[in-house]
Amino acid sequence: MPSEVVTMSVAVPRSTSSQALETVVRRVQEGSRAWVKRGLKEKIALLEELRRAYGVIAERSVRAACEAKGIDPASPLAGEEWLSGPLPVLRNLRQLVDSLKDVQRHGAPVIPRSRLRTLDDGRLAARVYPMNALDGMLLPRNVGEVYFQPGVTADNLREHQASFYRKPHGGRVCAVLGAGNVNSIPPLDCLYKLFVEGTACVLKMNPVNGYLGPFLEEAFSVLTNQDVFAVVYGGAEEGAALVHHAAVDEVHITGSDRTHDALVWGPPGPESDARRARNEPLLRKPMSSELGNVSPVVVVPGPYSDGELRFQANDIAGMVSNNASFNCNAAKLLVQPAGWAKRGPLVDGIQAGLGRAAVRRAYYPGADQRWRQFTEGRSGLRLVGSAGEGELPYALIPGVDPSHLDDRVFRQEPWCTVLSETGLPGGDDPVAFLDAAVPFLNEKVWGTLNATLIVHPKTLQDARARAAVERAVRELRYGTVAINTWPAAGYVLGSLPWGGHPSSTPQDIQSGLGWVHNTLMLEDIEKAVLRAPLTNLPPPPWVPGHRGALDLGRRLVQFELGPSWLKVPGIAAAALRV
Repeated sequence: MPSEVVTMSVAVPRSTSSQALETVVRRVQEGSRAWVKRGLKEKIALLEELRRAYGVIAERSVRAACEAKGIDPASPLAGEEWLSGPLPVLRNLRQLVDSLKDVQRHGAPVIPRSRLRTLDDGRLAARVYPMNALDGMLLPRNVGEVYFQPGVTADNLREHQASFYRKPHGGRVCAVLGAGNVNSIPPLDCLYKLFVEGTACVLKMNPVNGYLGPFLEEAFSVLTNQDVFAVVYGGAEEGAALVHHAAVDEVHITGSDRTHDALVWGPPGPESDARRARNEPLLRKPMSSELGNVSPVVVVPGPYSDGELRFQANDIAGMVSNNASFNCNAAKLLVQPAGWAKRGPLVDGIQAGLGRAAVRRAYYPGADQRWRQFTEGRSGLRLVGSAGEGELPYALIPGVDPSHLDDRVFRQEPWCTVLSETGLPGGDDPVAFLDAAVPFLNEKVWGTLNATLIVHPKTLQDARARAAVERAVRELRYGTVAINTWPAAGYVLGSLPWGGHPSSTPQDIQSGLGWVHNTLMLEDIEKAVLRAPLTNLPPPPWVPGHRGALDLGRRLVQFELGPSWLKVPGIAAAALRV
């Protein structure tokens, strides 16, 4: 995810001066030492106050985002900003309250043994969504699990949870370089550092959504008063000064791998390459990160009806169009069996789905240039939508040759409205296709953040095919693997960890290292897995043209402020207004 400066029509605070930055960092450093000694009762009370305060700024922050992104705040499209902004933040705050109450009573957030199972390779998996029936109404018939690394067992799981609350450190300061695309990312990153890892935060806003900073300062003022949270502003210069400040102990960045590598290894060139080869980083502080992805959608062959194929085509179209495709988890590469009869119809269906999506303002800097880099000279290119000034049409690039591994569609995140498609061997055989797809994604496609598998339920009725699907889920090197749904749903849930696969290294960072969200405070995680039915009623709110998305987003935010079964009928009615 690129990190660049942009001028917005909404108000963005001026860059923080070096003197002000020094004052802020030293104040937070002092506060971090007291923060680790705060009792659980006090932290729970702070979280409850944060919930109330964030509810107060929710609508104003959504309106500011709509203005910045060219969205009518009264239109259904504005539902995106409710669903990706206030909703996951308020949900996360509620879950952290529950988890800290469990830490008070039991030493760690409670996961009943009935929710644990052993995978075929002997590792532990824990079902963390839904935690109860009311929780399950957010994503009906979805199931979320966490797969652990070897060594975590049902007997020792609590030893791999909430380690800060068992063995607190002496106080640490984290420099958080915030994302510019999705307004829940900066507060969620800080909440994780503060309440799961016990680390005080100085958040530098990305210039693209710097307008969000004053809302966060207002909502998080209770933390500012504790001297454990502060917001600063500026571009690359201010970010570098913060990261390298002597009082900053660690760094978390949501952005691009290029920004990460420039901080860790220095500007691109021979010197940076030599440092990387010697493993002598310029920045030696602990660093966690989330850095984007060429997010693949893998279609396993099966007996899909026209209606089932249409449902998934609309689902994929929504994965592309949401937030003008400026999402690290936006669908970017469709992978199908090369000789499959329904390969072409699915591409046609996605094109039709994109035709129902609004053509969006390309609000993120450099999008037009990146779009042209991916689309110019492409044979068979399909453009969808009539783009006005400052907008980009959707671009479908079918039939990319998978043997051309230097093609940028496999190696570079487009970060604009582009979806490529390629075909791999396997034909109608799910096992042969997955045997080709898994190593192709693991070894040839850039990124480790998230991947989607589309699988027909009848395919899973065959023991051989089911074993191949489960093997693929285990072996895919992605931090989130979703079946029949968009991995972004896992981002919103909160209880599922979010981050790149732990196989990455600082030398080859891919989608980053470390986890956020993860309100059950799990450790030694390998990945999150989210399973959904092939079709569902109601359909997901990200499908293009969803007429109830705005009402749904508002109602879900109100639900998170006060969960109740009495609110469910209104939520269901809004969800069904497609």
